[in-house]
Amino acid sequence: MATFHVMAGPDDMVARPAIRRIGLSDVWDALALGFEDFRAKPSHYVFLSLIYPIAGVVLVTWSSGANMLPLIFPLIAGFALLGPFFALGLYEISRRRERGMDASWRHALEVRHSPALPSILAVGAMLMALFVAWLVFAQTLYTSLFGAEPPQSLALFIAGIFSSENGVLLMLAGNAIGFCFALVVLATTVVAFPMLLDRDVGAVAAIETSLRATLINPLPIACWGLIVAALLIVGTIPIFVGLAVIMPILGHATWHLYRKLVVDAR
Repeated sequence: MATFHVMAGPDDMVARPAIRRIGLSDVWDALALGFEDFRAKPSHYVFLSLIYPIAGVVLVTWSSGANMLPLIFPLIAGFALLGPFFALGLYEISRRRERGMDASWRHALEVRHSPALPSILAVGAMLMALFVAWLVFAQTLYTSLFGAEPPQSLALFIAGIFSSENGVLLMLAGNAIGFCFALVVLATTVVAFPMLLDRDVGAVAAIETSLRATLINPLPIACWGLIVAALLIVGTIPIFVGLAVIMPILGHATWHLYRKLVVDAR
């Protein structure tokens, strides 16, 4: 049963696990191991990950029908900021496979029994706050360039974006701001959630360990971030269906990247 400790572990100590220096080959190996986990029982993992393409379609449909066309791209891009949290079940499956335990899809729900659940929810709340902040920034940027009046149609909206100087500025500034948000999420959560599943150390230790892992391994972590971004873009084609395969592979690979970056406590 999870006990309510968030900032530190149950012993009130903030852990500082040792970080390994890894190379680009380790990043690719983690991705390969993630693919092996997915390949073991792909039907189960596709089932688990249907939330991503379904959520993508729902977001687009909802924003299109509610005069929120300017938020379509920010919603889709921002949803990826929440990915590390929603992949918790996939980390759990990889953890169980690594230990030779039963790894059928129903065990993804075992996360709810983790003693680190309060810390996991705290880091998840941080991601949600960043997601909301990103949407606010995106809406403010659009309003400052195009005004508060919503576009009349999708065709006019697209035309305004791609055929005007303000549209080009919107794309450049929006991508730059989005990159900053993505960088913060990557640096603070690259190993945070897998680590909390593996050891109950508290949210602060998990975030701090992610930051140290990023600072010690800037090139491999940057490479990992580019791989994630590229695969997520590929996964959105067509109509987000590819995410049902891309997301579980990335989720499993994140677990293996954590195992390569953070020295085992045992």
